[in-house]
Amino acid sequence: MKLENRPQTARLFAELNAAQEQHLSPLACLNREEIRRSREERQGYRQPFAQDADRILYSKAYARYIDKTQVFSLVDNDHITHRVLHVQMVSRIARTVGRFLALNEDLIEAIALGHDIGHPPFGHEGEEILDQLCRKQGLAGFHHNIQSVQFLDRFEKQGTGWNLTLQVLDGIVCHNGEVRADRLQVERNKGKGDTPFAALDRLLTEENPVQQQLPMTMEGCVVRLCDTIAYIGRDIEDAIELDLIERSEIPKPCARLLGNSNGTIIHTLVTDLITGNLHVREADNADADLDYIGFSTEIADILQELKRFNYQRIYKNPLFKPDYSRIHHCYEQLFDSYMAQMARNPEQSAPGRSFLHSMSKTYLSNHSPAAIVRDYLAGMTDDFFLRQAAMLGCDTPERTCFPN
Repeated sequence: MKLENRPQTARLFAELNAAQEQHLSPLACLNREEIRRSREERQGYRQPFAQDADRILYSKAYARYIDKTQVFSLVDNDHITHRVLHVQMVSRIARTVGRFLALNEDLIEAIALGHDIGHPPFGHEGEEILDQLCRKQGLAGFHHNIQSVQFLDRFEKQGTGWNLTLQVLDGIVCHNGEVRADRLQVERNKGKGDTPFAALDRLLTEENPVQQQLPMTMEGCVVRLCDTIAYIGRDIEDAIELDLIERSEIPKPCARLLGNSNGTIIHTLVTDLITGNLHVREADNADADLDYIGFSTEIADILQELKRFNYQRIYKNPLFKPDYSRIHHCYEQLFDSYMAQMARNPEQSAPGRSFLHSMSKTYLSNHSPAAIVRDYLAGMTDDFFLRQAAMLGCDTPERTCFPN
């Protein structure tokens, strides 16, 4: 940036922050509250959480979202949701809720865009397989939310990470958890003290992590709830598109209260989340008694019923998982092959040529061979995974055209 432009942009930056503090709720996370591992000399005019959203958007890991399974793997149908579309839907829905509740939309966007970056090839099925393989190698299993932070904080930029704020990383690691959502409490004590990243770093060690935690910001809570809003109805639409279910099979109580299409389900859930949590917008102080958000009891109950329907009829439906055993075998073969190659000659192995050579010495010295292979596998797109497996001679599955 030219030196003569800095005073003007600095003034605009200060004005934006001042305006934000005037119109946001006392329960919102303000830009001046940002916490980073390394202090940065600000050169531009982007506010900190907007800068984080940009860093995630331009990361290599974000680019790989384009060929990551959301729910349905190996389906030759361009109308089916992929991971990249899902995170955009979460971002849009959550920002709408945040706007009406006077929360920080930039923070919401950054969390939403990054929350699923750690998903491995083939979605939750791939996550379960990789979890088993990691445990066999002495790692603490595999959790996509923790892996998302691993990628953004310790893998990208040659292993040095993007220096994202603690608030964004915390929202990402705390985004998942299939629990009743009629009251999601904020846990604001994280980040206080001389070592604000200590709790997050414990999750990134190879000790057994606690998977479900409460977000440290109201914005993180919003993303967690809106993650469900974004997928619950969309997965039903995808299943109908693939002839796995019919719209008439949606449980009648769910259809009556929530609607029977993705659009009506989103509208109902977003409306309930906004109107039921006006205490967030109307708060005149950061009273701990107001530090929660959730659906109404009636909506939370019926949402649980719709989730059960989705699990039984969609996520556990064997009709769209005919190649699960072959995918499992491919994972095993790739993991074993990369471990063997690294044991022989890590600098010249296949992972070494395409991955290790670009990583910093700090990354290599702080990660075991199994953790390095975990990161390499988790970062693959579905197609790249299949190509690598085929090179080993694996019996790889092919895409299927649905509906026939």
